[in-house]
Amino acid sequence: MSHPAPQSDAPGVPARRAALKLLDAVLRRGLALEQVLDSAAQGLAPNDRGLAHAIAAETLRRLPDLDALIDSATRQRLPDDAKARFALRIALVQALALGTPGHAAISTVLPLVDGGPRKLVHGVFGTLVRSGATLPEPPALPDAVALRWHAAWGDQMIEDAERAIAVPPPIDLTLRDPAQAPDLPGASLLPGHLRLEDKAAIPTLDGYAEGGWWVQDLAASIPARLIGAGAGTALDLCAAPGGKTLQLAAAGWDVTAVDVSDNRLARLHENLERTGLSAKVVAADLLSWQPDAPADAVLLDAPCSATGIFRRHPDVLHRVRPSQIAEMAALQAQLLARAADWVKPGGVLVFSTCSLEPREGEGQLEAFLAARPDFAIDSVRADELPEGVAPRADGSLRILPGMLIDQGGVDGFFIARLRRA
Repeated sequence: MSHPAPQSDAPGVPARRAALKLLDAVLRRGLALEQVLDSAAQGLAPNDRGLAHAIAAETLRRLPDLDALIDSATRQRLPDDAKARFALRIALVQALALGTPGHAAISTVLPLVDGGPRKLVHGVFGTLVRSGATLPEPPALPDAVALRWHAAWGDQMIEDAERAIAVPPPIDLTLRDPAQAPDLPGASLLPGHLRLEDKAAIPTLDGYAEGGWWVQDLAASIPARLIGAGAGTALDLCAAPGGKTLQLAAAGWDVTAVDVSDNRLARLHENLERTGLSAKVVAADLLSWQPDAPADAVLLDAPCSATGIFRRHPDVLHRVRPSQIAEMAALQAQLLARAADWVKPGGVLVFSTCSLEPREGEGQLEAFLAARPDFAIDSVRADELPEGVAPRADGSLRILPGMLIDQGGVDGFFIARLRRA
């Protein structure tokens, strides 16, 4: 799909043009929304860039329901990749979910479409708005995702996931020193944690400039929490952007943080500088790198499909395919086998993925334990977790969308703590 821009767009059109590019990149090319934001929004003012992102993200959050509305008002079904369908998605999500007046929603979208499709877009939009069309609450999951997750987790999980995706997630902070909480309104669900009541510009908040905390979803903070405090050596593998490295450093560990991405490691360096914490940072591919000596603690937050963070990144629901899940699972098995060799006898290995796919969690653990009799599960205890999050019978931890949902929810995760004999 090409996106030729006219010499001068009317006000409001550039943001919608950028939203169209974002949706095209996710839905046709399978790219991550954040990955293409800079190129799609190039040259836009910050407020237009933010608007383009908001339109695209909300469209992805509600895509099955938007498409159902469009199909209800067309004689022949528009192809999934038709520009008219993309334009209607953008116009409808603004009018029905983002509070944009109808005339503004359609007038800023029509310049994206040429010829006959422009008349079609205008007509379908007008028909739906005049008929009082609404989007259902909560939004529906894409059929392929709902079928896959239903097979793994059952009816209740689907209901919980639909509730979870209905609203953007809250902002969680991890505190550098649990005894020094910032003066911010919020609720603490674990020691050293604060869930903010209000959304705000992060750098303006109390304690940010002083490095007193960093943004980190509560579930994402649990793997490092399960390692606990220590004075030995720790490896944080696949470390960027660095929340877990900061946790381990604040807990007293001598940390080596390894990640293959220089760009993502730049954020880790920034966070270390802001918080005044220290770690050795290494840019390397874990399939070829190895440490000088085994460590007392190893944390492998492995690359994965990231389907567990669908609340904040709804694009994963539309671009992750079973083939990619299988590829990620194969990579995780390789990384886990290498990481296990880097654990001292008696040391701890924590394996985690922000995935809701059993192949990237329970399946990995089962295969690993069968291959490595020198490791055993070191059971996660209830007193290490927020109230409302419980370990599985085997001592590992599966976090599903229904957990803590009345307090704002948490990202989906699988976590296992293992001890080397």
